Amino acid sequence: MKSILTSFIIALSFISCSSPKTTDNLIVVNQPAEFEAQEAIWLIWPSTNHKEGESVEKVTLSIIEALIDDISIVVTCKDKELLKQAKQTVENHFGNQPRITFLEIPSLEIWTRDMGPTFVETNKNTLAVADFNFNSWGYSDTLDIGTKTEEMYDVRVAEHYNLPVISSSMISEGGNREVNGKGILMTTESVEMGRNPTMTKKEMEAEYKRLLGIKKTIWLKQGLVEDDHTFLGPVETLDGTKAYTVVTTNGHIDEFARFVNESTILLAQIDSTEFNDPIAFENHKRIEENYQLLSAATDQDNNPFTIIRMPLPGPIFSTMKPGDYVYDYIKTLDYKEGSTFPNGDTVKVMAAFSYLNFIITDKVVIGQTCWREGMPNELKVKDEKAAQLLQSVFPNRKIVMIDALAVNLGGGGIHCISMNQPTFSNN
Repeated sequence: MKSILTSFIIALSFISCSSPKTTDNLIVVNQPAEFEAQEAIWLIWPSTNHKEGESVEKVTLSIIEALIDDISIVVTCKDKELLKQAKQTVENHFGNQPRITFLEIPSLEIWTRDMGPTFVETNKNTLAVADFNFNSWGYSDTLDIGTKTEEMYDVRVAEHYNLPVISSSMISEGGNREVNGKGILMTTESVEMGRNPTMTKKEMEAEYKRLLGIKKTIWLKQGLVEDDHTFLGPVETLDGTKAYTVVTTNGHIDEFARFVNESTILLAQIDSTEFNDPIAFENHKRIEENYQLLSAATDQDNNPFTIIRMPLPGPIFSTMKPGDYVYDYIKTLDYKEGSTFPNGDTVKVMAAFSYLNFIITDKVVIGQTCWREGMPNELKVKDEKAAQLLQSVFPNRKIVMIDALAVNLGGGGIHCISMNQPTFSNN
């Protein structure tokens, strides 16, 4: 396999942009799956933490450490100052690393999966970038200046590599699209229809086909409670108190259902012993509805999927206070159920944590752990079982589990802050 981007990936500076290639007569034929061969992994270097004392940079370094011996890594930085800092930090930890490319690309957030480059294959035997519209996960307008900066991220990548861009006015994020590399897409209605209230499913499916080469779309209903939109209001917890979600997406697929090969889906499951917890029980209802839909679904050859269940750890709580990045944002929201945010007071928050939010590369799979010193030992046992299950579905890959709570407290996980660049044969 020979990548058409290899010569570019070794570049160590952000050169001036050129216009993207023409898309005349260009047809997207496929989006490769994440479990297929990869050229590189993309990350955005963090410029802030979601909660004071919880280092997103540390999580980023853990991902780099897990992958650095096996795959090229592209790290983008929002400006020259941060790029210099990132280079120095990486060199301090790992020495000079020719596998790591640093690029300067403007961005406010770190969610590479959602606004980063979705690489697709075309009928011209080339790669292209599929560019959906973006409205900051439903928290903003597409014309907001910050949102527009994020929306342009993938276009700037395409310009940098002189790749054609296939664009759409339809809003969709990469974290809500799981593909099997054979033309099958899994996504959730709560997100896609919420982002595009004037579009029908048929119209959205036509855009998935045009931008991603999708032949069949599997529509699941809702995601996890931990991922519900923050502005829907705080959620009642087992002890009767309320907890806020943390600028979450309203149900991204990569929190609860993932393709691990073209015919196998890993799906979340709630243990029946946890049904007394209102959050767990609501998750159970949502996921089992999705299970029924997946059980009735078929692949590109009209064969049923193998469905393997992955337990969830249950809600992971923390607190936030004035001065925390997420706190200072969610206090500005208008809460739809009529509640008023207790501005100035410490609030209880619920991390966007799931064992399903893992990164797949050719040789390594990185999962998330939730247990920390002082937490119940049962959470440590769940972490270990999650690692064992990942090893069983990826028998030829090394499993690395990392503490990513600093990222989870911002509304997503390690899969959300990464994007895979497929290896592409231009023979």
